[in-house]
Amino acid sequence: MAELIRQQELDVEIDFYGFALQDVDDNKVPLEYPEGREAGNAFLTAREGRLDIESAGHTHTATLSAEVWDGEPAAADDRGQWEERDEARIHSPSGELAVWAVTGGPMDTCLKLADGGGSWRVRVYCEGRAEVRWLAQQGVPEGVEHYLVQFWPTR
Repeated sequence: MAELIRQQELDVEIDFYGFALQDVDDNKVPLEYPEGREAGNAFLTAREGRLDIESAGHTHTATLSAEVWDGEPAAADDRGQWEERDEARIHSPSGELAVWAVTGGPMDTCLKLADGGGSWRVRVYCEGRAEVRWLAQQGVPEGVEHYLVQFWPTR
């Protein structure tokens, strides 16, 4: 049974329908976000050193719950009313991922995966998409769209 190692709760500033989780060592990321971003396509796109995530709302503040596990965790299907779900792999040379906005660049907060580099599987869930799609056309909502990301090391 996998054990939860670390959990973080963050606010994510979304602009132009997207954000990314990118290795904090920019020198190890060939294409810095948002270069190569395929806006409006897949919910989750894995690139070398980064994960591009597409939101349902143009400009808003989402919440993100990040979990780091020592092995593959149980699926979180019953932990929310998920409207999207996908899985990917990411290699993080530093063991930390910065949260990036499309035009705002890196935010002040980082997700710590480990004390050093490694490769990770990640499962990303999202709820609140239908509601934020509508509300973001009326204003700048906060905390409507919620993401859960689960990381565990590849073996």
